[in-house]
Amino acid sequence: MIDIFSLKAEELALKIKDAQLTSVEICEKYIERINKFEKDVKAWAHFDKKLLLEKAAEADEYRRSGKPLGPLHGVPVAVKDIVGTLDMPTECGTVIRKGKSYSQNAEIVDLLLAAGAIVMGKTATAELAYLGPPKTTNPHDHSRTPGGSSSGSAAAVASFMAPLSIGSQTGGSIIRPASYCGVVGYKPTYGLISRNGVLKTSEKLDHIGVFGRSVEDVALLSKVLIKKDNFDPATVHYSAENMLVETKKGPLFEPKFIFYKTDYWKNIEKKSREAFEYFIKSFKKNIEVFDNPSYFKDIHKYHQIMYETDLANNFGLYYKKYKKKLSKPMQDAIVKGNKHSAKEYAEALDFMKRSYESYEEVFEDYHGVLSPASPGVAPKSLKTTGSAEFNKVWSYLGTPCISLPLLQGDANMPLGVQLTGAKYDDHRFLGIANWLEKECNN
Repeated sequence: MIDIFSLKAEELALKIKDAQLTSVEICEKYIERINKFEKDVKAWAHFDKKLLLEKAAEADEYRRSGKPLGPLHGVPVAVKDIVGTLDMPTECGTVIRKGKSYSQNAEIVDLLLAAGAIVMGKTATAELAYLGPPKTTNPHDHSRTPGGSSSGSAAAVASFMAPLSIGSQTGGSIIRPASYCGVVGYKPTYGLISRNGVLKTSEKLDHIGVFGRSVEDVALLSKVLIKKDNFDPATVHYSAENMLVETKKGPLFEPKFIFYKTDYWKNIEKKSREAFEYFIKSFKKNIEVFDNPSYFKDIHKYHQIMYETDLANNFGLYYKKYKKKLSKPMQDAIVKGNKHSAKEYAEALDFMKRSYESYEEVFEDYHGVLSPASPGVAPKSLKTTGSAEFNKVWSYLGTPCISLPLLQGDANMPLGVQLTGAKYDDHRFLGIANWLEKECNN
């Protein structure tokens, strides 16, 4: 008997293609998991088991027709509830949008469908993908946060209620929940995946990213989603055809890394600090330790200016019409955003460009930058999504970034190692991440 939950996404797709498994069989197994764990984890904003099985049956019928199959044919994928879907509500974590749908699929949903994937449901998100946490809990300890804002996307994969999921990041909304939940979370270079049809919080900071249980999982899903989209001017032409192949191949020789302690190193929990120090020691021939570049300290300030200004612009109507239905942090962010000047925003944009030019020099001698994915394990609270202090820099710079579940911290909770690379070098970057994952797991 095949253990569905032990298979990588590519293996699931191949077994469907070879008729060793059906999509219905796979979806039934995931439905069993959802029936068992969803009442405690609360990862889903919308899940319709009848609709899922209908889609799975259609996928199986299509396979039997003998027509060419996409790389994710019959594989179920969970989607964050800020991504527009025609056949499901898109509520964006706010009562303001309760029961409302988008008028069309987001571009990434159409790309999933073109690849043969099944959109299995919508995962819970923080309010308007900002700070107000959903009811989702951490699958490893239901008293702890799963992180956010892609709370349900990380928790669904971590609890084996979905093999793959899609999330988004503007501050730390992929990397942090991946770290807290013990899964792989990958945020590609800014502009590789279209945001067309996805809730807009910040034009310059919003990234679409993915969750899986291995680097190869996220490489396969990303390969499907990366495409130039004329309706999202930030997107670029980038060939992802060989992304999974390059990921599996890995680096030609052992990579060299920089480990940035960051200014927030002193804030790391004691056990988490010890885990990271042991990690550095284990890879001492591959890692050089440096203090933060001086310009890093200003990035948080400029990231906040940009984020709050964009929130005020994008959600100003909600504030005007439904103020009382918004959380206090969201209200405060909009008020602050309205106070930032055009000059401050322009400075933030200019600093973004200059900072990346300085950062890029690192890759003349190193393959990637290592840092903590979070200041510790998931906090024991459902009233917070945790701190994004280790992630905002990379959202601001638009670099590829991945959290690898390689460590454990307090109470044996998962702890992610964050790897960051150079823009538009995502093929090589994922190959290096795959090397690191394998080295740690061997």
